[in-house]
Amino acid sequence: MAPQGMSQEDIEAWHAQLQEMGGQYQGLMQDLLARIAPSEAADSIQDDMRKSFEAGAQSLMNNPTLLWQTQTRLLQDQWLLWQQSMRAFSGEQVAPVITPSKSDRRFKDEAWTSDPHYTAIMQQYLLFSQMVEELIERLDGMDSTQKRNLEFYARQLVSAMSPTNFVSTNPEVVRRTLETRGQNLVEGLARLREDLANSAEGINVCMTERDAFDIGENIAVTPGAVVYENELIQLIQYTPTTEKTFKTPLLIVPPWINKYYILDLRQDNSMVKWMVDQGHTVFLISWRNPDSEQRDITWADYMQMGPISAIGAIEQACGEKSVNLVSYCVGGTLTASTVAYLTSTRQGRKVKSVTYMATLQDFRDPGDIGVFLNEGVVKGLEQSMKLKGYLDGRSMAYTFNLLRENDLFWSFYINNYLKGEMPAAFDLLHWNTDGTNLPATTHAWYLRHMYLENRLVQPGGIELDGVKIDLRKVSTPSYFVSTKEDHIAKWNSTYYGALLPKGPVTFVLGGSGHIAGIVNPPQKNKYGYWSNDALPESHEEWLEQATFNEGSWWPHWQAWMTQNGYADSQKMVSARKPGEGKLSVIEPAPGRYVKVTISQLSGELS
Repeated sequence: MAPQGMSQEDIEAWHAQLQEMGGQYQGLMQDLLARIAPSEAADSIQDDMRKSFEAGAQSLMNNPTLLWQTQTRLLQDQWLLWQQSMRAFSGEQVAPVITPSKSDRRFKDEAWTSDPHYTAIMQQYLLFSQMVEELIERLDGMDSTQKRNLEFYARQLVSAMSPTNFVSTNPEVVRRTLETRGQNLVEGLARLREDLANSAEGINVCMTERDAFDIGENIAVTPGAVVYENELIQLIQYTPTTEKTFKTPLLIVPPWINKYYILDLRQDNSMVKWMVDQGHTVFLISWRNPDSEQRDITWADYMQMGPISAIGAIEQACGEKSVNLVSYCVGGTLTASTVAYLTSTRQGRKVKSVTYMATLQDFRDPGDIGVFLNEGVVKGLEQSMKLKGYLDGRSMAYTFNLLRENDLFWSFYINNYLKGEMPAAFDLLHWNTDGTNLPATTHAWYLRHMYLENRLVQPGGIELDGVKIDLRKVSTPSYFVSTKEDHIAKWNSTYYGALLPKGPVTFVLGGSGHIAGIVNPPQKNKYGYWSNDALPESHEEWLEQATFNEGSWWPHWQAWMTQNGYADSQKMVSARKPGEGKLSVIEPAPGRYVKVTISQLSGELS
C-alpha cells in the first residue's frame, strides 16, 4: 500500500519500487536456500544454545520467588510506561521511564525522544532488555560456562529484536523510505545479495567502501623492502629514518588471523613508522594468506618458518645473532612458544627481549569467543577444515563481529540494507574485512591445545618438533601490554601469562580495546594506561595498586626497551638499509603476500 497523499504518478512509481523489491527479495531467498548446507559446527552451536536456555529455564523454575519478582516488576514498569505514554500522547512533557546508556548509539536520532510513538517503542524495548539481563544475572544453580553462554545467546536475540533493526520501527529508515519512494530498500536488498555472495558462513556485512584503499598506495606505505621469503612468510626490512640505530634489530611478529598492516595503516598512526623513527632497525613478518595447499602446515612449522627463520635471515642482513621480539595477539602466543622452544634447546640468547601485545598465553577465560569453542564445535570445525584444507577467514570475521554485534553488525545492517547507503571509507574497517584463511592443521591444533585444553601453561604440555616447552623456564626480559576493554584477549586472562616467566617481567594495561588500545600513537594523547612494578597473584589486586598515566603506553615501552632490549644501547650503529647486507631486495614493501585476498584464493571476484 502506497503512503497517503501521493499523486497517481507517485503511486505508480511506488508500486514499481515494490515490484523491484519483490524481485530482489525473491533472488535473495534463492541465494540463501542455495547456501544452506549441513554443518557439524553450526549444529553443535544450536544444540548448545538449546541446552543453555533449558538450563536457564530450569534454574528459574527452581526459584519461584525470582520468577514472581521479575514478573511483578515487569508489570509495574509496563503500567508506568503506559501511563507516561498516554500523558505524552496528550502533549504533556513527561520524564522517561528508562533511557538508553550513553554508549548505546542505536537511539541517537531525535525522533526517539521527541516523538511519543517512537519514545514508547524504545522504552518498551529497553525495559525488556533490562529485564532479560537482570534476570539472567540473578539465576543460580548454573556453572560459569553455562551462564556465560546463556548471557551471550540471550544478548544476541535481544539485540536482534531492537526496533532499530526494522523498517517500520526505525524513524530514520521510515523517513528515508518515504523520501526515496522505497529506493533505499531496493538498493539495500541488492547490497545484501552482494555481501552474501562475498561471505562464507553467516553474512559478512560490508563495513567500508570497497575500493577506497589500496595496500601499498594509501595504507601500509612505510618504506621498506622484502629481503627474505619462504612458503609461509615474507620478511620486510624497513628503511631507516635516523642516521644511527640501536645495534640489536627488532622483529615484529603480527597475527596471521588478520593481515599485518593493522600496525601500519596510515603515517600518523603507524606503529611500524613510529618504531623506525625511534631508531630501531625494524623487521616484520608478513604471513602468507593460505589455501588448501598449506593444509598440513603445523604450529611448529609456523614457528620454524616464521620467527626462527626470520631471526636467521636477520643475522644475514645485519650480522647480529640476536633480536628483540615484538608480538601481537596470536602472533604473541606463537612467540611465547618460540621463546620457550629456544630456551629448551639452549638458544635463548637469540632473543634479548620479548614484547607481548594483547596476547593470550593462559586461556583460562577466553571471554565470549569461548561460546563458539566447546568440544562439539571444535570437532565440527575440524571436520569442515579437513574437507577444505583451511578455515575461511570470513567465517572467523563473522564470529568476531558477533562479539560486538551492535557496533560491528547491526549498525552496518541498518546503514547498508535498510537505509540503502554506502558505508564510509575507513582504513581500520577495510583492514577488518581484509581477512586471511587459516590452515586446517594449524588452526585445529591451536583451538584444541590452547582454547580447549589450555596446555601452553602446563609444564611440558606442548611439544614442538620433539621438544617439550615450559614457559616457566624463560628468563628473557618480557614486556606485557593488554587493554582494559579487550573482548578478544581479555586482560584478566592475559595478565596470568605475565606470571609465568622466571625472568624480569613488566605488565602494563592500556585503555580502550584490542586494537585502539594497542595502536595508540603518542601524538593522539588518548586512553592512557596503568602501570605497576609489582606482579601480585591476581589481576584485581594488580589494578588496585596500579598508577594511571595519561597518554600512550608507547613511550613507556621505549624506555623499557632501552633498559632491557639494548644492553648495548649506548652503542649505536650506522643505520642499515634493505639490501646492504647479505640479503638482496626481493621486492618493495609491502610485498606480494599481504595483497592476496580470500576472494582471489576462492576464485571469486575481489
